[in-house]
Amino acid sequence: MGDGTHLQRYARRFSCVEINSSFYRPHRPSTYARWAASVPDDFRFALKVPKEITHTRRFVDAVEPLERFLEESAPLGQKRAVLLVQLPPSFAYDAALADAFFGALRARYGEGLACEPRHETWFTAEAEALLRAYRIARVAADPAVVPEGAVPGGWDGFEYHRLHGSPHIYYSAYDEAALRAVAERLRGATVPAWCIFDNTAMDAATPNGLETIGYLGETGLPASGTERMKSSADRNSSS
Repeated sequence: MGDGTHLQRYARRFSCVEINSSFYRPHRPSTYARWAASVPDDFRFALKVPKEITHTRRFVDAVEPLERFLEESAPLGQKRAVLLVQLPPSFAYDAALADAFFGALRARYGEGLACEPRHETWFTAEAEALLRAYRIARVAADPAVVPEGAVPGGWDGFEYHRLHGSPHIYYSAYDEAALRAVAERLRGATVPAWCIFDNTAMDAATPNGLETIGYLGETGLPASGTERMKSSADRNSSS
């Protein structure tokens, strides 16, 4: 079992974590400060942007909850490395709305941004150009909404892979062949790349993440704590 909290034990094996609970409810600044203090200096957090912003307000009048979220999570300091904007499947691309929201977000947050759209209208040249303009990486997802969604898009300054389980989303574990293919994709990345396993319903995420790190280690690529590859299991259930 090991000593320490769950997060402390987790941070001994992984180099980052995606916090999904921030999507569902706010956390006190003291909670974020405690998390930051309990992990190594090179450990990094990705935070899922609250559903109030993405699913309830759907980017409309979202500045106040956005600023509140950024203030709450600020005690993570430099360990707050990525904000993940996951959109509901019914959220179609609206150029004016997306431009206004991402402009407000980028004006207030200068670090990593990733967006996981789940409506086919986001996979167009116009949407890609907007994401690039605001330095936002489009998530490479499995399973993908459209074929283009399986590979990284948007800004090419970093990659963010989210593996939800396939064929049974959130439930299915990935077999050795699939995980070796994931490791090969990460090995070929020329920019910093995050890989998050979100197949948590049957507790497949952690072993799949560890297996992937092992396959990367076989090739001589450092298994964790690197700027090139960060592998993680999602700490919480997905929406």
